[in-house]
Amino acid sequence: MPEDSEKEDYSDRTISDESDEDNFMKFVNEDSHRCALLTADSISDPFFPRTTQILLEYQLGRWVPRLREPRDLYGVSSSGPLSPTRWPYQCEVIDEKVQHIDWTPSYLEPVYTPTGLEMEPLYPNSKEDTVVYLAEDAYKEPCFVYSRVGGNRTPLKQPVDNYDNTLTFEARFESGNLQKVVKVAEYEYQLTVRPDLFTNKHTQWYYFQVANTQAGIVYRFTIINFTKPASLYSRGMRPLFYSEKEAKAHNIGWQRIGDQIKYYRNNQGQEGCHYFSLTWTFQFPHNKDTCYFAHCYPYTYTNLQEYLSTISHDSVRSKFCKIRVLCHTIARNMVYVLTITTPLKSTDSRKRKAVILTARVHPGETNSSWIMKGFLDYILGDSSDAQLLRDTFIFKVVPMLNPDGVIVGNYRCSLAGRDLNRNYTSLLKESFPSVWYTRNMIRRLMEKREVILYCDLHGHSRKENIFMYGCDGSDRCKALYLQQRIFPLMLSKNCPDKFSFSACKFNVQKSKEGTGRVVMWKMGIRNSFTMEATFCGSTLGNKQGTHFNTKDLESVGYHFCDSLLDYCDPDRTKYYQCLKELEEMEKHINLEKILEYSDTSLKEMTLDLESSSRGSDSSESNESQTYLLKLTSQIKSKKKHLKTKKERNSTIASHQNTREEQEACDKGHLVQRHRESNSDVKDIKPNVSDNYIFDYFRRPFPNQGVERRKLYLIERQKQLKS
Repeated sequence: MPEDSEKEDYSDRTISDESDEDNFMKFVNEDSHRCALLTADSISDPFFPRTTQILLEYQLGRWVPRLREPRDLYGVSSSGPLSPTRWPYQCEVIDEKVQHIDWTPSYLEPVYTPTGLEMEPLYPNSKEDTVVYLAEDAYKEPCFVYSRVGGNRTPLKQPVDNYDNTLTFEARFESGNLQKVVKVAEYEYQLTVRPDLFTNKHTQWYYFQVANTQAGIVYRFTIINFTKPASLYSRGMRPLFYSEKEAKAHNIGWQRIGDQIKYYRNNQGQEGCHYFSLTWTFQFPHNKDTCYFAHCYPYTYTNLQEYLSTISHDSVRSKFCKIRVLCHTIARNMVYVLTITTPLKSTDSRKRKAVILTARVHPGETNSSWIMKGFLDYILGDSSDAQLLRDTFIFKVVPMLNPDGVIVGNYRCSLAGRDLNRNYTSLLKESFPSVWYTRNMIRRLMEKREVILYCDLHGHSRKENIFMYGCDGSDRCKALYLQQRIFPLMLSKNCPDKFSFSACKFNVQKSKEGTGRVVMWKMGIRNSFTMEATFCGSTLGNKQGTHFNTKDLESVGYHFCDSLLDYCDPDRTKYYQCLKELEEMEKHINLEKILEYSDTSLKEMTLDLESSSRGSDSSESNESQTYLLKLTSQIKSKKKHLKTKKERNSTIASHQNTREEQEACDKGHLVQRHRESNSDVKDIKPNVSDNYIFDYFRRPFPNQGVERRKLYLIERQKQLKS
């Protein structure tokens, strides 16, 4: 079948409300003169249902029904306003639209260094304390009922009438999250963030506004109802701050701030549930300013729609980036899917492989949207590498899987009160539409072409750096065991000061079987990853001890593209270089494992050795087995002297030359072993010295630069001729 006949890959079917349009149009005479138009709910005729989708035309003395013209099916109209966001009906929403400038500091923002003198405020309940902010109770219903544009239509309430020197708070805007604020002292405030709607947990994300500020005064803010025992705030992460006056006067946007930062367990607890507090102090730069605090750089559903609107209005980018509505959420907000590729030609008979990216299945992980933005900025750019990627692949991108959760300011769940990233196996299309349609879209795509990579972008609240979770190949061939680690290793080489390969994990836990990563892997996508981006910063290279800003996150999207080119390069030098290094690392891991358990019996050690070596050396040579068994016997005879790490490292060094001889192999032999697929492997991932592995990351790739596109074009011409 020729390539141009497969247009479904390039333009997905749109899920539309007007599915009964053809039936209604049977009763309408399109050639008749239109004399008057009324909506069906504007007349009292009981024959017609109350709806705004049916229009009535007065023709020849009678009313004739017809359907209203369908709204823009792309969701991002080139001629009208954006589709309005829909909220649960009970949510209060202010009319003001919150906007922030795009700005990146010219300096590295260091993490906070504790002094040991930080306070741990504990607030007993007192009736004398003043409640200065109280959001409308969002739990009138046990579950989501229906949505409307603008949410609750009753007048907004503000509990404080006399502001004097009291700060005023607001969070009833898109992605805002604040339930209650109590003034406990003259310049001290206790805050409670709202749990995810229709749950009583997942209090992690915060984003709120503060006004009526006084400059030069030390204020203290304490959020009292976090539920995670561990947090990056204990490792130096600072809150984010934004000042409207600073933005207007000096073009300064979000910045890391705060002093006396402390994350600790407090005395709040109900039914055995313990809560944790985050406290910090801060001095506002201006009087009477309007400011914002946030857990991470906000990226709202409106931000996404505005970004997609600029693409649809761009005469160049819109030619190779088609925006469609994948589905509607349970609140009737649109989930967009982007198809990015050079328009297919009938002369191009070679099937293009597909790459799939998704983000924001967890709405509070806004850093994933900034990585997605960096990816889209690059892949839609005019560089030769971007054009090469579009010529080579078809990209399917779902930039925001959970817009309902993003809109209401949830951290993890959708309006179903469930984690969407545990429900990719669910058959409940109505409850989890975005993941249901995403899974089916990918399944249909795989019927037509190979999907070489799937990656779901996330944020991580307890670890620094950026890393990946993959799936092991223990139930498949030996070649896949290491092959699935090649792309993350390449990414670590291209992004050494942000991406940590040693933090990557490749296993499938039972609790994660409903995640996108595992489901897509079981569907047959061998390179199936979750990319985790820290909310804090880096421990690597020149960025060690500093926070990531939006440009840092966006750059990861660029490095993702660069690594994809390296991974699929017709010149396989980089590919096999990484494969060789992975085998070396696996050898080292197995040796460390032997030394770590040096007190184990020889029989047990031999069994463990055999299972370990199979994962790193598919050749299973007799010489290698003899060498390792000999080493095992040496360890057994000297085990009383191998008690410290220093002594074990000394033993490793004494065998370094011998081990390198056993591990060395030429490129041809490596290719042959990579293709073997007749036995299973066991994924072993003990703790390894980061310093040892980092030596491999510092090995640069051959600098091929502009030659890469030439190689692609040469390879492509060969395939076309064949």
